[in-house]
Amino acid sequence: MNLVQYIKDAFDELRHKMSWISWEEAQKSTVVVAVFTVIFAIAVFAVDKLFQTGLTEYFKLF
Repeated sequence: MNLVQYIKDAFDELRHKMSWISWEEAQKSTVVVAVFTVIFAIAVFAVDKLFQTGLTEYFKLF
């Protein structure tokens, strides 16, 4: 099978054999993922800041 036929078959499968969610559901899911990404980033920042402050204070003891 050559590359061109493989690509044609892949696109055909995507168009005709896949079931896709609705546009509205995709938008809602995108918003949910974006919100949780921001929340997770804030949580990672807070933990990082906590460790940074803790280690800074710890090394000031020496």
